[in-house]
Parts: sequence; structure tokens; C-alpha cells
Amino acid sequence: MDKLSLEKINMWKGKLQKLQKEYEEIMQKRGEAMQMGDLRENAAFQSLSEDADTWRARMEELKNIITKLEHENPGAK
Repeated sequence: MDKLSLEKINMWKGKLQKLQKEYEEIMQKRGEAMQMGDLRENAAFQSLSEDADTWRARMEELKNIITKLEHENPGAK
């Protein structure tokens, strides 16, 4: 395992942790928006639900990148 590969993996893991924290914040705000009433007419809830979907897709993409790098560089975990 070379130093550059390890730095790349750590960089992507850091980005993933940041996205996970942001996702938790979105889900908390989404929960608060749910309490505001009719979800069909609740723009905040709908917007936060879309944001949550986007963050989940980004997190999955980063997990795939990390997995690929770890497979290319055994012992990087």
C-alpha cells in the first residue's frame, strides 16, 4: 500500500463522514417538517425528502469508490 493510495482512501472516507452528518441533519429537519401537518402540501417536507434521496445516492457512490480503492490496494482498511 503506497502512501498516496492511503491518502485517497482517507480523503474519501472523510467526505463520506461529512455527507453522513449532513444526511442526519436533513433527516432531523425532515422529521420536524413531518410534524407540521399534511405532507402532500408540505413543501419543506418534500424538499427535504428530495435532499435525503440525493445524499443517499452520494453516500452510496462514495462507498463504492472507497470499496474499489480498498480492493485495488489490499491492506488499506
